[in-house]
Amino acid sequence: MKPSEKVKELGLILPPAPPPAGLYKPILVVENFLYVSGQGPMLSDGSLYTGRVGVNLTLEQGKEAARHVALTMLATISTHFGSLDRIKRLVKTLGMVNCTPDFGDQPLVINGYSELMSDVFGPENGVGVRSAVGMMLPGQVAVEIEAMFELHK
Repeated sequence: MKPSEKVKELGLILPPAPPPAGLYKPILVVENFLYVSGQGPMLSDGSLYTGRVGVNLTLEQGKEAARHVALTMLATISTHFGSLDRIKRLVKTLGMVNCTPDFGDQPLVINGYSELMSDVFGPENGVGVRSAVGMMLPGQVAVEIEAMFELHK
C-alpha cells in the first residue's frame, strides 16, 4: 500500500506545515535523498506541544509529542516536497527530547515517531537508523526530530 493510502487508512490528520523559524530550508533534496530540518510537535490548531519530560510531561506524553512530530514531518514533506509516495524509505532519524538531566528513556519517547513512520511506510521502509538524545529545546517544544529519506529513482 502506498504511504498516501496508508495515511488515509489510518485516519491520520496532518497539522499545518510550520513555516521556517529561521534562515533554513524545511526540506532539501540532494541526489536521491530528502533531508528534513528539525520539526517540532505541531498540533492541528497550529500550536506546539510544549513541556519538559520529567518536569511537567510524563514519558507517555513525551511519546505522544513525538508522534505529533511525525505528523508534522509528513505535513512538511507534503507541503514543501509533494507526494509521500515519492519516498522509498526512512534512512536516518535524530530525535531530541526536552527532558531533565536524569531522564534516561529518550529512545522510548522517540518511539512515538518511529512507530508512526513504520505504520505509514511499512516495517521495512519505515524504520531506519536512529539516535535519541536529551537536551534543552527552543520554545520549550517537547520533542524535535530531523530525518533523512531515500527517494524512488
